[in-house]
Amino acid sequence: MSQSVRPVRGTTVRDDFNDLRAVVHYTKAAHGLGLWESERRLIERFFPDRQAHLLEAGCGAGRVSVALAEAGYTHLHAFDFAEELLAQAQSLAHEREANVTLFHADATRVASHPAVANQRFDGALFMFNGLMQIPLRRNRRRALRQLAALCRPGAPLMFTTHDREDSAEERVLWRLEAARWAKGKQDPILREFGDRYYEEDGVGRTFMHLPVREEILADLKATGWTHTYDEMRRRISPESRKVRDFSDECRFWVASRA
Repeated sequence: MSQSVRPVRGTTVRDDFNDLRAVVHYTKAAHGLGLWESERRLIERFFPDRQAHLLEAGCGAGRVSVALAEAGYTHLHAFDFAEELLAQAQSLAHEREANVTLFHADATRVASHPAVANQRFDGALFMFNGLMQIPLRRNRRRALRQLAALCRPGAPLMFTTHDREDSAEERVLWRLEAARWAKGKQDPILREFGDRYYEEDGVGRTFMHLPVREEILADLKATGWTHTYDEMRRRISPESRKVRDFSDECRFWVASRA
């Protein structure tokens, strides 16, 4: 198989996030956006204790973790597997004097990392569709199990996904995509139905798995989490033009550690 049609793997995604275009894109958001209004509302609702020990998976350039520190959260750990993005998070935390313990790790293996192996967290976050940028469902489930292993019973987990049934346009596009898969004519770099791999000006290449709601409910049940809440972003709060330009519509999820 030639290089151009090798299936998307974790290393592909890591390399894409280490690409200079992606680093600049997410660093600008970390410096200029901070928390979205929808994120702020749900964090205040489900993570009200500023003294809670929280873990952010896929922290990227530090947009969420640094904003949490600035909002008064005092016990924060955050990690990412893209070294260049993590370096930007460390720089931002230093610049803002934000008390966040940042470390390099893979979400599918994080429970054994020395930075967190002996800790139990009061809550976890995996924001901006980070979970859905892990190729293969078994690996996404592995990441959910790893986070469950690090959280105390009852601890909340917040994350976001796209939803391929949310709009009429998406439903039409995915019916066409299903017909391609049925004929074996899908993009050979994709590994599961629901996968997308695309290039965006100023961002570079992006892998994303778009699930349906039932898929996520099953994944939570299988990995030690109890579904608590889910809702589309537009029904939680209006967002600024800057946020809407930065990010597409998504579904917020909250689950509790079983």
